[in-house]
Amino acid sequence: MKQTFGKSERLSNRRIIDRLFKRGSTDTQSFYLFPFRVVYLTDETSDLPLPQVLFSVPKKSFKRAVDRNLIRRRCREAYRKNKSIIAGLSPRSRPVYLAFLYLAKEKIESGVIENGMVRLFEKLRANAAAERSGQ
Repeated sequence: MKQTFGKSERLSNRRIIDRLFKRGSTDTQSFYLFPFRVVYLTDETSDLPLPQVLFSVPKKSFKRAVDRNLIRRRCREAYRKNKSIIAGLSPRSRPVYLAFLYLAKEKIESGVIENGMVRLFEKLRANAAAERSGQ
């Protein structure tokens, strides 16, 4: 698998983003794993080869755009390097749309972000396995 992060993997559709963050929605699932909160949608009818992702860093915690962009860049890089973990899941159990919300209050080194991303993908894999066995 190529380690790229192209336009087709970026979540930019406003309707889907609103659907991801709609309060009280039963479609979305989420969990917290430092330094991220992950919100995701699974759709068994989707034919996307990889999930579309969104990265968010709060302006409330990081006033300067330079800092937000740095953190977002580190998160995208960690995703790009380790997306093969999530791509290995079957298309039916893999999340179709993912939102990564950065929750730490300070800038974190890229190694810590990458470890968090790997653990996060492992948890997504475990959730998918639990859903398959529960159905």
